[in-house]
Amino acid sequence: MRIILLGPPGAGKGTQAKSISNKFFIPHISTGDIFRKNITEKTPLGIEAKKHIDKGHLVPDKLTIDIIKDRLNNEDCKNGFLLDGYPRTVNQGEALKTLLDEQGSSLDIALLIKVPREFILSRMTGRRVCLTCGASYHVTFNPPKAAGKCNVCGCDLVQRADDTEDTVNERIDIYEAQTQPLIKYYDDKNLLSAVDGTQAIDSVFESIYSILESIKK
Repeated sequence: MRIILLGPPGAGKGTQAKSISNKFFIPHISTGDIFRKNITEKTPLGIEAKKHIDKGHLVPDKLTIDIIKDRLNNEDCKNGFLLDGYPRTVNQGEALKTLLDEQGSSLDIALLIKVPREFILSRMTGRRVCLTCGASYHVTFNPPKAAGKCNVCGCDLVQRADDTEDTVNERIDIYEAQTQPLIKYYDDKNLLSAVDGTQAIDSVFESIYSILESIKK
């Protein structure tokens, strides 16, 4: 099964992607994780990507397309994959179609997690992360036991540069301007299905699972 997961920043795509990957035994490919790894390791790709991410901008198409093309050629993608964070533009969607055409395969579904702006702002601006072990918290919904300290390793928690209110609003603006055309692109191809992302995490996955099971039949 070949799936892409769409939705605004903070819609919970990463959480749902991991559940889908485990349930359907396909690799979860997150462009965000790939870029963050490169940023941490200060590779040329990471340095370039960081300039755009810190401003809340999308990483340019060429950088993103190149890294996805390389990843999808790996052996573990032969029986399917779940793309999280790619494509985000129609240009990237066309590039993905070209790549799959070359492989003799095609996309099965584009899943859209729909979440309103106010919900995203509340969720993302309250997020705090531990840069040492990677644990994630929320000041309201999942606070650490000790304020500002990681439960796992005791290190300081920080707000990521792309989680500030101004940056989140800008990311949503960019998403709406650049990704809405992609949503229409997949809708026109009868590949789009949407779920309500404001539900509880388990309920969102139940909705997704029902959709994916229906297209398997």
